[in-house]
Formats: sequence, C-alpha cells, structure tokens
Amino acid sequence: MKILILSGFLGSGKTTALMKLARFLVAHSAPDRENKVMILENEVGEVGIDDAFLRGGGFQVDNLFSGCACCTVSGELVSAADRINREYDPEWLIVETTGIAYPRNMQENLKYALKLDSRIVILVDASRWNRLLIPMNNLLRGQIEGSDTVLINKTDLVDIETLEKIEKDIAGFEPAAVVFRISALGDIPPEVWRKVAGECEA
Repeated sequence: MKILILSGFLGSGKTTALMKLARFLVAHSAPDRENKVMILENEVGEVGIDDAFLRGGGFQVDNLFSGCACCTVSGELVSAADRINREYDPEWLIVETTGIAYPRNMQENLKYALKLDSRIVILVDASRWNRLLIPMNNLLRGQIEGSDTVLINKTDLVDIETLEKIEKDIAGFEPAAVVFRISALGDIPPEVWRKVAGECEA
C-alpha cells in the first residue's frame, strides 16, 4: 500500500484537489487491483464534513473523529491505516488531514509503527498566503517542512509577484520540495500528479 498525506491550512482547497488526485490514481492503477484508492479523512467533530461529497465521487472513505491528526496519529490513525491495509489492500491510501495537522509527524509515526512509507503533498492558498504568513508562521512552516510536493492553489487570484514571493517563502521552509502553481478548479496537468505520486512508482 502506497500512502499520500494531503495537508494544508483550512480553506486551501484540499478536498477539490483530492478528488482530482484520486481520479488520476484510479486511472493509473493496476487494472486487476480490486481496491485502487482508499481515502482516510481526519475530521474534527462528530460528523464528517467532506465524506459525503467524496463518497458521491465513487471513492471509499474512512473517517477519524477524535480531533486533529497531531493528536490521534500515534493511535487511531495508525490503527486505521493498518486495518485498511489488511482488510482492503488498496494500491493507494490518501490521508486527508485537518488544516491544523503536522503531516511530517504522521509520516514518522506510520513509518515507525507500521513500516509504511508515505509522501507528503501540501496545498497553500495563494490568495491568503501573505495574510497568514506572520500569524500562522509556525503552523505553515511545520506543514511544509519535510513535504515532497507543494501545490500553490488559487493562482488565478494573485499576481506574478505574489506567486514568486510565495515560492521563495516555501523554499525557505523546505528547499527540497517540488513546487507547482495550480488552480484546483481548473485543469491540473498530469505531470503534477505524477510528481505528487513519486512519478507513479508502482
């Protein structure tokens, strides 16, 4: 089972991007694989916000309701990933985190507890980046550090100078991350998803 951890601050467009990513992975999965993509959501509260929307897209969805992933990662997240791996054996597991999670902690715990490798993709909201950078600096840094790919979303709402500044800021947080400019409401080139998935290594 290959794991992608999808994270980003509240309102960055994670669910919209998730649907497109999941469709891409399904289309490029092994044809004889019964379960191609499973989605594990980490919701805050007792009712899933996005899971009905995702189920409507034809994807199997599991939920964690105990709070943010930074709190549940050593317990329920690991247990859920282990159960999904054993019961469904999907080719891909996408973990969509809350907007306040630190995905690198999740990655480290999955590796330590289950010996499962994962890749981290972060969405950032170009239209709110400058507004959030100072008050949410520690959170944004903590989300981007250790990420494999960063998708700058809502690029249609800002000018080129703003995008260049965001890219510079991201490079300061995680120089090794591959950065793409996207608009999740529009078409996203397949090469973006290939890079997110690690060149679709199977």
